[in-house]
Amino acid sequence: MAFREINAKMVEATVVPGQRLFSQRGAMLAYRGEVSFTPNVQGGQGGVMSMIGRRVAGEATPLMTVEGSGTVLFGHGGHHVHVIEPAGDTLYVEADRLLAFEGTLRQGTMFLVAGRGDGAGAGSGDGQGLFTTTLQGHGSVAVMAHGGVFEVPITPQRPVHVDPQAYVAHHGHVRNRLSAALGWREMVGRGSGEAFQLELSGSGAVFVQASEEKL
Repeated sequence: MAFREINAKMVEATVVPGQRLFSQRGAMLAYRGEVSFTPNVQGGQGGVMSMIGRRVAGEATPLMTVEGSGTVLFGHGGHHVHVIEPAGDTLYVEADRLLAFEGTLRQGTMFLVAGRGDGAGAGSGDGQGLFTTTLQGHGSVAVMAHGGVFEVPITPQRPVHVDPQAYVAHHGHVRNRLSAALGWREMVGRGSGEAFQLELSGSGAVFVQASEEKL
C-alpha cells in the first residue's frame, strides 16, 4: 500500500524507484529522501485531458507526478483524507475529491447524468450531474472529504440514495441514476426548486462524507 493515514487529515506516501504517484498540485506538505515533483496534466495511465477537473470548461486540473525514493506527506485545505484500495475493479471518485493515487491505476473521466441508469456519460449539457474520475486496477487512492467518510454497502435488495453533495466515490457493479425528489431542504426552507438525489443500485459500496459541503 503506497498511502498510510497519519491522522484524519494527512497521509504519508512511500515513493520507490520505478513507480510513480500522482497528486493534486499543491497537496505536498513535506517530504524526506530524493523525491522529484513534476507538473503533469494527464495522470495515471489515461490519455490526454482525461484527468480530474471541471470538464464543463474543458479544463484539466494541474497535477504533480511524484517520483524517486522517500516519503511524502499529502493533505489539502484541512480536509479529512481517506485511503481506498481498489482491487482490480473500477473506483469512481467525484473529481474534486481526488487527492492522490498510484500510477499503476488506469485513469479516465465519466459524467454521471440525470435520467440515465447505465452510468454512461452523455455530456455536461444535461444540466445536472457529477464529474467522476475512474481509476481501474490495483493500487491506493487518497480521497478528500468534509467530516470524514463512511462506506455504505450496496446490494441488489437494498439500493442506496445519496445526496450528490455528500457523494465521494463508489465501486462495484453499480448502476447510477440522478433523479429529482422533494427533499428535506424544501421542507425546512433551505432549498430553491427541485432537489436531486443519486440512486445507486446493484452490488458494491458507496463512500459518503459526513457533510453536504462541496470542496
